[in-house]
Amino acid sequence: MTITASSITAVALAMAIAGATAAQSDETWTDQFGVEKGELASTGRNPYFVLEPGYRLTLERDDERLVITVLDETKIVDGTETRVVEERESKRGALVEVSRNYYAISKRTNSVYYFGEATDIYKDGKVVNHEGSWFAGANGARFGLMMPGTPLVGGRYYEEIAPGVAMDRAQIVTVSAAKKVPAGDFRNVLRVEETTPLERGEREHKLYAPGVGLLQDESLELVRVQQQGRSR
Repeated sequence: MTITASSITAVALAMAIAGATAAQSDETWTDQFGVEKGELASTGRNPYFVLEPGYRLTLERDDERLVITVLDETKIVDGTETRVVEERESKRGALVEVSRNYYAISKRTNSVYYFGEATDIYKDGKVVNHEGSWFAGANGARFGLMMPGTPLVGGRYYEEIAPGVAMDRAQIVTVSAAKKVPAGDFRNVLRVEETTPLERGEREHKLYAPGVGLLQDESLELVRVQQQGRSR
């Protein structure tokens, strides 16, 4: 094979294009959000996410359970009053993880933003570590977007922005799925695919139902919706 100047130029050009494409791929995830602190509230809802005290979702699969409760409690994180949402994960009746998540919703766009979480990891009934905990405004972390007020198919954004700790990002796959779970049949379901640059190749999927919220988290499916003592 004879190597010519033109062939070297072609190879270099191809490599440059490939590099630019890879860089562009990493840069197309939105991580800056035009939000003013004064527009954020600790209570409210958008079509796919509820931040109202007393609201509870229970998801199950075999011997695993996830209970998500919007607490009647707020916390100031990075100068913003956020709503505390507790998630309790258990397996075979034993606690695996309890996390307190901090959210705020825009009164202007209805988008829900994620300001961090305090995590307790359990083993044999005892807290063994706090892996995954992060707070916006600390150690270079910033708030992310958990659920847009107006979801657009193809939208790509960071949910968590805590370098080296939590960098989950979501891509909206569809807003018109149908899904049957133990809690009922749902239409116009939003499906997101979650990835993270901290674990290349890992992908997870979540489904959200309008007016309800999280419908499916990987294999866990919604079995019950409760609000202020009422069940569905």
